Amino acid sequence: MCNFDRVLIKTFSLNDKYFIDFLLKKISEVLKIDAYYLNNSPLPYDAYDGFRKQFLAEKFLENLILEKSEESEIILGVTSVDLYEPGLNFVFGMASPFYSVAIISTKRLHNLFYALPEDKSLFFERSLKEAIHEIGHTLGLEHCPNPKCVMHFSNSIVDTDKKSYNFCDNCWEKAKDKLCIKV
Repeated sequence: MCNFDRVLIKTFSLNDKYFIDFLLKKISEVLKIDAYYLNNSPLPYDAYDGFRKQFLAEKFLENLILEKSEESEIILGVTSVDLYEPGLNFVFGMASPFYSVAIISTKRLHNLFYALPEDKSLFFERSLKEAIHEIGHTLGLEHCPNPKCVMHFSNSIVDTDKKSYNFCDNCWEKAKDKLCIKV
């Protein structure tokens, strides 16, 4: 029996319609379920750590939990600010499988962050990989040893660039059992 029939995207101080439309279309294609835009909200400033100049990812998840209206939805937050979790320098994203919510940051997905020429296509692909990865965690998937699988752990942007935005066969088998796939 499937659990999830849609993904909702909520942005935090991010108003790029073209980028959001790209994510909605590709997430729907990869997961074979509907994806919709929820809304845009201000940043949760109680998440900001002035010493680190970063935002605590967990605070975004708390905000996303409040948006849930149906058990059958996954909510993905997207922000452009840098995220961290205690004990880590940064995170590309974070998920709560229990609540089926996730957040990704696009801050370190831009080439400009690494003092390289901007590449919009590469940025969109990286963002999609991180979105699908965190959604995979909401489905209960763990990190995968296959370096090409979207569920492979990214310790750096190099790891993200090496992997696909698709699940390996093994991870897809696990994921599709949770998804109410459109036929």
